[in-house]
Amino acid sequence: MKRTIHTAVFPAITLLALAVAPAAKALDYNPAHAYPAGCVVSWKQAVFKAKWWTGPGHTPDEVASALNPWDTSWERVPDDTPTGCQGEQPIPPDPGSGDPGEPREVLLSKLLADEAALASAFPMMDPVRESIRTLDNASVEAVQPGRDLNPNNVRLVESIVDAAKFDYLFPLRAPEYSYEGFLKAVAKFPAVCGGSTSAAVAEAVCRKTLATMFAHFAQETGAHESWRPEPEYRQGLFYVREMGMTEESNAYNGECDHASWSTEAWPCGKWADGRFKSYFGRGAKQLSYHFNYGPFSDAMYGDVKVLLDAPERVADTWLNLGSATFFYVYPQPPKPSMLHIIDGTWQPNAADIADGRVPGFGATTMVINGGVECGGTGPEHAASANRISYYRGFAATLGVPVDESEKLGCRNMKEFTEASAAALPIYWENNWTSDPGCKLVNYQTAFSALKAGDYVQCVRKAFPDVSIIDDLDS
Repeated sequence: MKRTIHTAVFPAITLLALAVAPAAKALDYNPAHAYPAGCVVSWKQAVFKAKWWTGPGHTPDEVASALNPWDTSWERVPDDTPTGCQGEQPIPPDPGSGDPGEPREVLLSKLLADEAALASAFPMMDPVRESIRTLDNASVEAVQPGRDLNPNNVRLVESIVDAAKFDYLFPLRAPEYSYEGFLKAVAKFPAVCGGSTSAAVAEAVCRKTLATMFAHFAQETGAHESWRPEPEYRQGLFYVREMGMTEESNAYNGECDHASWSTEAWPCGKWADGRFKSYFGRGAKQLSYHFNYGPFSDAMYGDVKVLLDAPERVADTWLNLGSATFFYVYPQPPKPSMLHIIDGTWQPNAADIADGRVPGFGATTMVINGGVECGGTGPEHAASANRISYYRGFAATLGVPVDESEKLGCRNMKEFTEASAAALPIYWENNWTSDPGCKLVNYQTAFSALKAGDYVQCVRKAFPDVSIIDDLDS
């Protein structure tokens, strides 16, 4: 079963030139002007309407090259549509600003202040940023079982699950899943088993975290063979690659040859013969699709291309477990992260409670595969029932008390919505105004509010006519 952070890729729209007489040129498009929403202009013997405020230099030519309707502020309208603007008229360049079309300027310090002000409106932003904090790779690679200098969260994990217990819990695991790799995966994200100042609370949360993660490992990558002497909850980490897939498979790369913002942000790697690499499920959480490999690569290396060019690393190195840890700590708004469900950071609001979303193991299943396994009033879905059974097995082995009141399943639970307490907007999008800036949205874009520097990159992309002046060193 593959977990994905979904994004939509739409086919390109081809506009056909109509063999009719062009409209009267009452309002010709001027590249030096800005156009308020609703203005209709003539351009190259065709007529276009501004869907929203349009800055200088954004010509109607963008319509022909736009992959999605929202990639351009212009839309083609019938050629007999009267041209002109209702209300606010086209805005010419400021005579005092220089030659027509000269780029505007904005200070970097202003953009950073704007970013901080926008993020401050969402109190959960700081806890989420802290929860996805990563350790530098040199320190991660130095981790070894029993090493005195291992990070504190790793040492806590070792005290609960040592190498012998790891072998016991995963006796059928593929050799690519090593105990050392597991510790490195924990080390990379210090918030895993390391988010509490109280030793007793930290240990309790850590034990519950491990039971939760291991139960999902067993469902996602387990052998699921009841005839074996090992109980099914201990058959996890059996598969490394999605069943039926090899590194030579040509799959999960259909979007790679389409020009879009997602392939620009996360460009697919290629084989020497020009074929695109495949992004099928790999690792303990079966990471899939280029738009998941890219962000994971960025979190691991600060470079989206590393794993897009070499996706096999998610199977053959400790990243097979690192990808699962990444998935555990990262939210997918409007869903919270599994970490924040388990450690109590996520607290349901009235909308959550009304829809049956309450803290407990069942909510983590909703995060992973709620669209398939959750909802309805009938019996628990078979896969969700498996997860519950596996969780009980790991909880008993790891000393995790399971209260009778804890909601372990999700059959009466609706999917997270925009009304949920976890609906945190974590992506930057064009603010579609004349003022250079971006806004926070809760759908995936190329620019993350959780990554330093992405706000400025969003502004740079959204306002190509604006020069960003670095005034921080002056």
